[in-house]
Amino acid sequence: MPGLDLDRLAARLAEAGVTRGPLTAELIEGGKSNLTYVVRDADRTVVVRRPPLGHVLATAHDMGREFRVMGALQDTDVPVPRMYHFCDDVEVVGAPFYVMEYVEGTPTRLSPEVGEHLADVLARLHVIDPAKVGLGDFGRPEGFLDRQVNRWKRQLDASRSRELAGIDELFARLAADVPASGPAAIVHGDFKLGNTLIRDGRVAAVLDWEMSTLGDPLTDLALFLLYADFPHLDIGALGGEVDTAALAAHYTARSGRDTTRLGWYVGLACFKLAVITEGIYFRFTQGLTVGAGFEDIGDIVAPLVERGLREV
Repeated sequence: MPGLDLDRLAARLAEAGVTRGPLTAELIEGGKSNLTYVVRDADRTVVVRRPPLGHVLATAHDMGREFRVMGALQDTDVPVPRMYHFCDDVEVVGAPFYVMEYVEGTPTRLSPEVGEHLADVLARLHVIDPAKVGLGDFGRPEGFLDRQVNRWKRQLDASRSRELAGIDELFARLAADVPASGPAAIVHGDFKLGNTLIRDGRVAAVLDWEMSTLGDPLTDLALFLLYADFPHLDIGALGGEVDTAALAAHYTARSGRDTTRLGWYVGLACFKLAVITEGIYFRFTQGLTVGAGFEDIGDIVAPLVERGLREV
């Protein structure tokens, strides 16, 4: 199994009291970032998550960060899987990894009803007091937006392997007009339908917290709305059609946030997603991806840059 030594994993999880005996594993196809496996012993099913193989950017794919934030949110109104074990010993599977509860969920379309429930969950996340769930030191909210703009420029430069028309202009426009942030919140960092599990039309679990931090929550809202407008970018979702203005209004009413500068945030979301996609494309060109569906990933970057320039 690429990225997972089952014998070493079985020994570690048995020692931790998570599983017993030999393990089998199945890679969950469709994700383009961290690798996620369904792992089974004779009696139990769990999920193991580890970073991708090969080219990994310095600040990305932080397994400990995901494990900590989901553990902190387990008893809140934000649905997350139970956390079972974190391992930073790279000798076990070649990278840090964590083990969590297996939650049942099915692919679904972004209907108005599902979209509204997602907006509700996002608003619930953003009204949590980070200090009350042990995340008061989880990030540095001061200067968050400036750091985001500059961070994604650095990530772009780390994965830049071809000419990308307009992307430097988009960065310049964003950097020149950074809004003042409202009160800080726990930010998911990649909130979308494909990063949730849906059961009976409701969110059963929010997953993929590798980019989570404390910061400006409107970055989450903008990215969620961008994915809703471009559902083919939402890996793991089935598409659908919703009124994103209505979703934004619903979130605003539930969260009490000022969303008058939302266009700038959508432009930042376009820049961020373009950089992430370019990083995935870079790994594909180096033969360092696992799974199928990467052949056309690089074609997504240009439309994102064009949309970002219009928004900003």
